[in-house]
Amino acid sequence: MSSSAALPGKPPSASPGNRRLALVGGSLGNLVEWYDWFVYASFAIYFADSFFPGDNQTTKLLNTAGIFAVGFLMRPVGGWILGRAADRHGRKSALTLTVTMMSVAALLIAVAPTYGQAGYFGAVVLLVARLLQGLSIGGEYAASATYLTEASARDRRGLGSSFQYVSMTCGQLLGLAILITMQHTLTTDQLESWGWRIPFVIGALFAGVVFWLRRRLTETEAFTEESGADGRTDTARGTLRALWQHRREAGLVMALTLGGTVAYYTYTTYLTKYLIGSAGMAKSTATLVSFTALAVFALLQPFAGMLSDRIGRRPLLITFAVGCTVGTYPIMTALGSASSYWPALGLSLLALVVVTGYTSINAAVKAELFPTRVRALGVALPYAVANALFGGTAEYVALWFKDSGHEKVFFWYVSGCALVSLVTYVLMPDTRNAALSRAEAEADTGRDRAPAKAAG
Repeated sequence: MSSSAALPGKPPSASPGNRRLALVGGSLGNLVEWYDWFVYASFAIYFADSFFPGDNQTTKLLNTAGIFAVGFLMRPVGGWILGRAADRHGRKSALTLTVTMMSVAALLIAVAPTYGQAGYFGAVVLLVARLLQGLSIGGEYAASATYLTEASARDRRGLGSSFQYVSMTCGQLLGLAILITMQHTLTTDQLESWGWRIPFVIGALFAGVVFWLRRRLTETEAFTEESGADGRTDTARGTLRALWQHRREAGLVMALTLGGTVAYYTYTTYLTKYLIGSAGMAKSTATLVSFTALAVFALLQPFAGMLSDRIGRRPLLITFAVGCTVGTYPIMTALGSASSYWPALGLSLLALVVVTGYTSINAAVKAELFPTRVRALGVALPYAVANALFGGTAEYVALWFKDSGHEKVFFWYVSGCALVSLVTYVLMPDTRNAALSRAEAEADTGRDRAPAKAAG
């Protein structure tokens, strides 16, 4: 099917009001989830001393980054458990469960005792909270990606799914805004002593509001169709056995995620630490650079999503991969010498514009690869594995190379990951016209038969 082929309109049963509620509910919940997830990384520069003794600041950050990475190791488990739940019991129930788990994890971090109060027990509490967050995020990505994609009109799925990274980025912006506010209202000693706990309390309270909102969501038409087909329950739905039948698509998800997740975490969670530790920038200036760059980045996502609805997904993915492969080394090298706000902001924006080619549409691409009966699990598990191996470890790998005196090797590492994804994008089909529900598939069949009947 050509990329220029006309697409059917939205199903008549999906009202504009339901679509707007789905967009708001899926996005705001995702915002809170990722706020809690990223606020850990944003405030690590202040609470590292509270849990790990010693004089070497890089070593302390390595310890906190290690716990950050361990959270990613639970994401495949969360992706499996909650992806299965979303395929068997509905996207709505999985979304409600993920935000509940994230709220509990945020409260645990907020009350964790320091090393001075309980030795390494505080670090253990921190670890447990991150493991719980990993479970939650492992399911949240797939549930929200699937929900936002299925709930969007067929010719606007790129736009609809782009709000996943809008909300993810806004969650990080909210964390950074709170950090900037606290940097200007509290002293450094106050931030390191008790101030860092405040954003985790805020996250837990936000999650309660989102829990109520998600309880009001309606289930997607694609899932309702699948679960009600023939009045029978498909016992294989959402199982690893069913996913194995789509192992090629699962492999594609891992390969196309590899470059995007490493680049995303390099230019978001690691960027502030890199500007502080390598460029010698003040903490407050580095935080402001990250905040401004991410604000522009969030605004770009819907425009790129709309563009993919017109020209297809592959052109954007290929543009990202080429730009990241050839541009990472010069951009990161220049950032390492950018000691003031404007040069650092310009370079950060350049990098994030490139990354937008992946972030704006990756949720739609992954959802469009799988049938409804295994869509959430198919998105969740391979994506979570790729993130555990590469995305979650990106910051740790960067700090490890820095600590060993070979910081620039990390730049080549990011480029190499993008190159693997580039090959994948070139070889994979464009998914823009994929039918996600029986109604869409029947519409395609009817449209294809119409010329034949006319000819007869």
